[in-house]
Amino acid sequence: MAELDGVCDGRFAEVAARLSAHLDAGDELGASIAVTVDGAPVVDLWGGWADRGRTAPWRRDTIANVWSCTKTVTSLAALLLVERQLLDIDAPVARYWPEFAARGKEGVLVRHVLSHASGVSGWDRPVTVADVCDVPAATARLAAQAPWWPPGTASGYHLLTYGHLVGELVRRIDGRTLGRFVAEEIAGPLGADFHIGLPDTESGRVADVVPPPLRSGDLAGADPDGVAMRTFTGPLGGAEEAWRPEWRRAEIGAANGHGNARSLARIHSVIACGGTLDGVRLLSPRTIDLIFRQQTDGPDLVLGAHLRFGIGFGLPSPAMTCLPPGRICFWTGWGGSVVVIDTGRRAAVSYVMNTMGAGLLGSERTAQYVKAAFAALG
Repeated sequence: MAELDGVCDGRFAEVAARLSAHLDAGDELGASIAVTVDGAPVVDLWGGWADRGRTAPWRRDTIANVWSCTKTVTSLAALLLVERQLLDIDAPVARYWPEFAARGKEGVLVRHVLSHASGVSGWDRPVTVADVCDVPAATARLAAQAPWWPPGTASGYHLLTYGHLVGELVRRIDGRTLGRFVAEEIAGPLGADFHIGLPDTESGRVADVVPPPLRSGDLAGADPDGVAMRTFTGPLGGAEEAWRPEWRRAEIGAANGHGNARSLARIHSVIACGGTLDGVRLLSPRTIDLIFRQQTDGPDLVLGAHLRFGIGFGLPSPAMTCLPPGRICFWTGWGGSVVVIDTGRRAAVSYVMNTMGAGLLGSERTAQYVKAAFAALG
């Protein structure tokens, strides 16, 4: 069996066994898994390789692009402003960002943005990934767009726009950019190794993602002018974009957070533990309750799956069969990364890897690790 480093409570032996088996089989190149209970780590495992040449081991401080798990940290930033009574989720976005009211968006509420229901799930074409990395210009473009469906009527996954939209709310209210706000108000106080906008000094410990297998039929037959096609091609980019310094440096709060399972579990343990972790108080239970205030429930206009969104997080739905019953919120990252928060069990489960699986809502490996973790949690 492949050798793992770190710690693992005996109850979670199956989690370690599955990670070791997937490393042995070559399904995983390198990965980390963490589980916390009451804020304390009961699983903190890592193993495999950080590079495709298998020359650099995945170490304790190895980090990777976690793709859309970044959104949960971005959402936490918004909730922190709600906690401080600086942001009202039921207010129009234009109260804080007047330019956003253009072209019929004056009725878009903050909660519509936080639940992927604003109607602004992509950029009007033509747009490139390089354009998206120019965050101020890309954000201004979103403000000038018309919504692609009636806001608030359905979710349409905000694939890359989520961080620009929420990040601009943070900037307009607080004055700091999203990346700086997260560093100074969340990651720093919690001692979590997580970055939105990676300093060049940290790039040497990044495990480059291995792109997922091509699935040419994913958008076959889709309406070329429909919401899904416009979102996935506005812009169109491959996983290789994550290798570029320009991508890593940009503050793309929907998709380019860099961290590992330990840092994701550490950050989200705040929610699992009622808003306070090791003396650091970020949220009250009342603000955490907002996460579970359902906003949408049905087929997502972009992903097609039956999803439920609360405020800033996904809620258990038919699309996520690996989640147990309970007061749970979660989200996944392209290729498999995941963070699951269970406020009843006061637990957080996270997984970060470099070999991407197929799909946007986790991979088969993701489901196995999550099921094994919750089987142990009971």
